[in-house]
Amino acid sequence: MPTLILVRHGRSTANTEGLLAGWTPGVALDERGAAQAAALPARLAGLPLATAVTSPLQRCRETLEPLLAARPELSLHTDERIGECRYGDWSGRKLAELKDEPLMEVVQQHPTAAAFPGGESMREMATRAAEAVREWNARVEREHGADAVYVMCSHGDIIKSLVADALGLHLDLFQRISVEPCSVTAIRYTRLRPFLLRLGDTGDFASLAPRTEPENGGDAPVGGGAGAP
Repeated sequence: MPTLILVRHGRSTANTEGLLAGWTPGVALDERGAAQAAALPARLAGLPLATAVTSPLQRCRETLEPLLAARPELSLHTDERIGECRYGDWSGRKLAELKDEPLMEVVQQHPTAAAFPGGESMREMATRAAEAVREWNARVEREHGADAVYVMCSHGDIIKSLVADALGLHLDLFQRISVEPCSVTAIRYTRLRPFLLRLGDTGDFASLAPRTEPENGGDAPVGGGAGAP
């Protein structure tokens, strides 16, 4: 079965403003995010990509634009199932404010029980994303062969849930996974089990340097975080 290259969108204006974007329209890449996207074609240059799939949200489409310009033969498909988690009433709010919400502790410690007011549950998010990948794996294999490689641009929580699914981890453990903006995660699927080949690879180790204060007080950044400062 195919190899899936998961790309988280580049750093967005919501990331730098500390907002939980969700499906809020008009959230674009910031200057650094645009530079990350511009570097993506060179990072993926050695891969014979069969096709590209994207979340419908602007920040994902902008992330793939340089890759599509460099490879005009690459077809692009949009799939709402790999769109950001629907955070409902939390969308557009400051993450600093949300950390005091009682639901945040559930999101961090027991995400299978977390449902966002006016939005969806994290279980629903993970299920739709996994179903999308399974269907795309079958389609890509059917159209391009079992050894095909394809790219999918999505969001932090979506990618984390797909990694947990590939590793056989319970969704309650997925907050232990980290994927930075414009990071590359690679999963090779086989008939019996997937293999995680890369996780959150940016080629930049700046985010590993010690910080004077732990980011988010040690909690997982909902939505994925802004990456290295």
